Amino acid sequence: MGLVTRVWLSATEWACCGDPFVVGDTVEFLIGSRNVPPLLARQLGSECAATIDALEERHPQRPTDDIVRGRVREVHTVSQQHVLRFTLRRPGHGAPAGAQMPAEGEPWPLAGRDLGNGLFVGSRPTRWMVTSEALPGAVTLTPCVRVPEGRGDSAPAVGSDELDGSEPAERTVVAQIGWLVDVDEQTPPITAPVSTAAPQARDGRSGLRRA
Repeated sequence: MGLVTRVWLSATEWACCGDPFVVGDTVEFLIGSRNVPPLLARQLGSECAATIDALEERHPQRPTDDIVRGRVREVHTVSQQHVLRFTLRRPGHGAPAGAQMPAEGEPWPLAGRDLGNGLFVGSRPTRWMVTSEALPGAVTLTPCVRVPEGRGDSAPAVGSDELDGSEPAERTVVAQIGWLVDVDEQTPPITAPVSTAAPQARDGRSGLRRA
């Protein structure tokens, strides 16, 4: 068994690009930092953040030759609880600054641009705006075998009809925010077929609630 490095992958950065991989694959991650920034540490909680050895950087802002390369031993999806709150939309917040607030029960007017010849590009702002606040440390680690699990549109936590009705109730939702990937940096690349068996839980690494 070689040196195992735990790498943080951001779900936001992987939403658009990145070659899928599974447990057992040989991977190469470009590393942006070996230190967990305070904001991420607060978001994940100190216990989870302390297990991270490196943070992958999919779109580096400066040149780096720091690379983690090796065989994937385990992967955990990281999900976090968020509180959704709703506020009444005001002019200048997703609606034209000079617009008049519609009367109770009336929709906002279309905001957009007239292209001429009967063509209009725009959208109608919803009555209610949504703010999402992450609950620090409220994370769950779930073993998985593939990153990413899949790309594409997911069902919204709040429907558009609800945002145009009476005031929605505050609620707590769970959203995936990233992955923890354990890479054996000293294991030679393998050519045998990759096993799709579910990975076993890592002993003593996370200390967190597992799904």
